[in-house]
Parts: sequence; structure tokens; C-alpha cells
Amino acid sequence: MTNHSPTARRIAKTILNGFDAYFADYQNITLGAKARFETASWQAVHDANKERIDLYKTKVNQVLKLVHSVTSKDTSQLELWRDARATYAQLIANHSNYEIAETFFNSVFCSQFHHADIHDRNIFVKPSRAPDDKPLRDYSIYISYSGRDGLEYMIEDILKDFSFSAPWENMQRDIENICAALREAPLANLENEKQLRVDMLESVFYRNKAAYLVGRMIFNGEVVPIILPCLNNGRGGIFVDTLLHSNDSASIIFSFTRSYFMVDAPIPSRFVRFLSTIMPLKEKSELYNSIGFHKHGKTEFYRHILAHMKVSSDQFVIAPGIKGMVMSVFTLPSYPVVFKVIKDRFDRPKTVTEEIVRDKYKFVSRSDRVGRMADTQEYTNFIFYRNRFSEELLRELQEVAPSKLVINEKWVIIKHLYVERRMEPLNLYLQNASEEETREAMEEYGNAIKQLAAANIFPGDMLLKNFGVTRHGRVVFYDYDELCPLTECNFRKIPEAQTPEQELADKPWYTVDEADVFPEEFRLFFSGNPIARSAFERLHSDLYDYRYWRRLQDRIRAGHVESAFPYRRKWRFHRRAPAIARNK
Repeated sequence: MTNHSPTARRIAKTILNGFDAYFADYQNITLGAKARFETASWQAVHDANKERIDLYKTKVNQVLKLVHSVTSKDTSQLELWRDARATYAQLIANHSNYEIAETFFNSVFCSQFHHADIHDRNIFVKPSRAPDDKPLRDYSIYISYSGRDGLEYMIEDILKDFSFSAPWENMQRDIENICAALREAPLANLENEKQLRVDMLESVFYRNKAAYLVGRMIFNGEVVPIILPCLNNGRGGIFVDTLLHSNDSASIIFSFTRSYFMVDAPIPSRFVRFLSTIMPLKEKSELYNSIGFHKHGKTEFYRHILAHMKVSSDQFVIAPGIKGMVMSVFTLPSYPVVFKVIKDRFDRPKTVTEEIVRDKYKFVSRSDRVGRMADTQEYTNFIFYRNRFSEELLRELQEVAPSKLVINEKWVIIKHLYVERRMEPLNLYLQNASEEETREAMEEYGNAIKQLAAANIFPGDMLLKNFGVTRHGRVVFYDYDELCPLTECNFRKIPEAQTPEQELADKPWYTVDEADVFPEEFRLFFSGNPIARSAFERLHSDLYDYRYWRRLQDRIRAGHVESAFPYRRKWRFHRRAPAIARNK
């Protein structure tokens, strides 16, 4: 082992001890998910999600203070941190979670240097070692089941192995439902069910009001997802709600539009490798995000886009769509994300401040996104090659956000930006949509508004341009500068005019407070698109009624937590009585 200074070793050990303490606290919060699900403690679920997200920054700040306390030397010296980085790499050489430990070191360094001096000499821009390629079967993260005794027996074994402390509402019925769905698809063409093998991850994935059993089916040389969402009936019983078995449905479950799972993953990298076998199109960064390691997801994203830049040649350009009043948005056509920079000055009539906008994005990161808001990653001092920026984009950024830029002959450094999955703006999508596609998009648009509202989120500005369409056809909200808790709004009916002058007035003749919302005005969002408006009003005219919103506020204030299903309601099993139980 190379000799390093005693001070560097103390710093490296302090950071590693801090990481291990963070990971233990993270796991303890996560392990409580099972009891919260079994007791239907839904408010506690939301509280635990926020606590776990906030834990990372709290631990990083604590560790940085400890770093300052273990040495009398000047901790602003880069050379000292380079030595500490090299020592740390040695300390984590055999650490099972070395890659997440690297990210933790990076976070402490960035907190010390305010996200400056980002270089592989100072932090782990590149991983310190090659990824583990040992076969997953050598690790005890999943249980394999064989169909040799029949499909029903195999499913029964799976459900019994995943028994919760609360009893199954009706296991026999659930077994029959699952087997019937499997035989309809995807096992319809499997001639011999005894050839089927199922690998189920040992840990249950908890999120919101559901617990997901996640695995893969292997037959005829294929690998197919099998996901069993389980719900609590609120009376002390658990039931399987449906079966999901396609790559697309699995991808939606693990979507960037949803809250992070609580799953006991002692070595997350192995879970990510398993999940990649059933969702091969998902990047590692997204999978790390989905299981709650969003800080390491940022690291994986940064590494991935650096690798992409080496094999691509297209330029960053202004993102298509109507330009926003608060954000300047750009993209790389060959890469599926957008980069959002807060403008120095906001276009009228926006009255929010940059601090308020940042707070809105933090609010979203800690909220239940119910599949209707895009997750964002926040970066400081993101470095780009200047020659990859179009001149038009550079001019716009220099015009609207000069305080966020550092530009020289080689680099463009953006001091603060958000990264978000790229979607087609809903207003652009509708321009080329068929009548049927328009109807489906309007159904999705209304469902998005309703599901956000049920989660106590009011989008504020519900213009079509503020929503996007994913590759799965889902409509997602992504412009957060006007959103607020639904319970903070005052929904009103527009008063009837008392005189002809009031009826013809250009401006409201009645008083309007800042929190007032008039749902009747939502019709204006469809200006110029009568087909979309007609479709929306057939499906969601209740959103024009202020009483709809007030009833929802009453439910939320009474402590009711709505169910938001990440799959179509028509896929849900019928909870009928089972056939006569088999003898075993």
C-alpha cells in the first residue's frame, strides 16, 4: 500500500466512517417500510420518504465538520484532498458498496470546495475499479422457483415465502388470478410449464400504499419481468392487485416520474444489475434513483453523459417548444434529457424569485410524484465543451442567464442547472396527433391533474406546454415554478355580473386574492384546439367545478391518502371468491 500522510488517512477514515454511518441509518429507515405497509400507516410512509432524502445532506454536513476537527491543517488545500482521495480509494478497495462510498466522498469534497475543482485527481469522476461481473446467482439476492410441480404450486410457494405479518386476504384466489393471467400472457405459447423458472428478488419493494414482489421469468431463452403489486385492504389483509409482465410495464413501475422505492438492498449494485435484466433499456442512473440512491444516480448520469460525449458529435441546442418565462431549456438531440437553467430575470407576468423556484424543485424532489411529475437532478458547476454548443444556444444563455455562466475557449461551465428526462411537449404532440391520439392525450392530461391534486399538488400553470408526453404515452407535468400544495389554494366560482358594464369589463370587476383559483377559466388552456377541448370536456368536465376541488381539499385535510396506481385500473384483478382449495 502506498504511504500517505497521517492527516490524509484521518480524513479518508473519517469520511468512510461517515459513509458507513449514513448507510446504516438509511437502511434502518428503509427497513421500517414493511411495518408501515402492514399497519397501513400511510402518513408515516410520506414522513419516512422525506426523512431518508434529507438524511444524505445532513450526514455530509456532519462529516465535513468532523473532517475539520480531525486535523489542524488547512482543509482548503487541494493537495491534502488529493492525498485523501488516494487513501480513500485504498480503504474502499474491498468495500462491497465502494461505488456509493465514492459518491459520498465526492459530496463531502464538493461541500468543502463549493462544487469547484471537479477533476478525477480530486474526486471520483471515474470509478476507482472495474464493475463487478461475477454471476448474480453467486449472490443470495434472489430465490429461484421451478415449475416442475405445476404453476399453481410454484406461485403458492412464492406467496408463502413473501408472507407479511398481516395475513393474506385470500391467497387461493390470488394464486388463481396470477396463474390465469400468466397463461393468457406471457405463457400462452409455453408448451410445458415445467420448463419455467422464476427468480424473485428476496427483498420487497415498498412505495406509497403498495408492496411489489419483483422478479423475472426464464423460459424458451427469454427473460420476462414478473411484478406482483400487493395492497393492504385497510382491514388487516394483504392481496395481490395485478400481474405485470412486460418490459414497458416494469419500466413504468420504476419510472422517473415516481417516488423512490424503499427496498432492503444491502448491496445496491447487485439489485441494479438484476433489474437491468428485466429493463435493459433503463440506464443505471435511473435504476439507482428508483431504489433511493439518487445521489449516486447523479454520479452515474454524469459518467454516462461524459462517455456519450466521446462517441457523439452533435451540438447542444435550444429545446423545441414555446420558450419559458423562468427557465432557458436546452438539449442534446442524441441524448434523452433536457438541461434547465434559471434565467437571471423572469419575463412578465411572472413574479416569483429564483429562491422560490429552487424551493419548488426541492418540494418536488421530496413529494409523492404519483407518476405525474418528472424527477430532476440538480447540478452545480456542470462542465461542457464549448465546441459542442450551438452559437444560437450560447447567445441565448449569455442573454438570459449570464450570471450562471463561465465561458472560455474550451469550456462552458454552468453554475447551476437541473437535468430532467426529455419529453415531447403536450402542445406540440397535439399538433400532429390523430383524433384518437388527441382523445387519449386529453384523458391522460386530466388524469395527471387529478392525480397530482389527490397528492395535494396543484400545478398552478396548467397550460399544455407545461406537460410532456413520455414514450409510453403518459402525460407528465414538468414546469414547477407555479405549483403549490392544493390545500393552500382558494377555489372560487366566478361571481355573476350584476350590470352590463361588469359583464363587458376587460378585467375582473371582483376582488381576486393571490391564492384564488377559478376552475371555470381552465377552458382557456385549449385556446385554438377545439378537438382537444371537446375531448377534455367529455372526460374531465368536473375539473371546471370549484366544488370538485373543495371536496378534494376536505379529504386531504381529513388525512385521507388517495391510491395512485402505476398501471391501468382495468388490469386489476377481480377480488372474487376462489374455487375449491386444492389438497397439497
